[in-house]
Amino acid sequence: MSAASEPARREPGARPIDEEARDLAVAIARVADGKQGSQILVLQVGDVLGVTEYFVIASASNRRLVKTLVDEIEEQIREQTGRSPLRTEGVREQQWVLVDYGDLLIHVFTPDKRAFYDLERLWSKAPRVPIPEEAPVEG
Repeated sequence: MSAASEPARREPGARPIDEEARDLAVAIARVADGKQGSQILVLQVGDVLGVTEYFVIASASNRRLVKTLVDEIEEQIREQTGRSPLRTEGVREQQWVLVDYGDLLIHVFTPDKRAFYDLERLWSKAPRVPIPEEAPVEG
C-alpha cells in the first residue's frame, strides 16, 4: 500500500481513522441540526473508548423532539445508506435515547438529562470533529 492510499492516522501508533464512520457521524449531526436539534457535537472516541469510533451528541428541547430527532436520523440513514441501528434504548422515556450503529453511537438528550450525565466532560479527552455546513452521505 502506498503512502498516498493509506488511511489518515491520528498520531503515530494510533488506529487509522474510520472515514466512513466519521462521514456518517457528521451526516447524522446535520440531520439533527435540520430537525431543530441543538448543541450538536461529534466526538472521536475510538482511541479512548475502544468499543465504538464516534459519539454524536445532541439536545432536544422536549421529549417529543427527542423522538422526532431519533426517528428522522434513523429514517435518513436507512434511506441514504441502507443501514439500520443495531439497537436503540430509551425510546419509551424520551429523555436520553441511545442509538447504536456499532461504529458510532448517537445520544439525544433533553437539556436536564444532558446536563446531568455531562458526556462532554466525561469524554473531554476525545477530539471534537468539525461539522461542515454540508456533509455528504454515501451508500
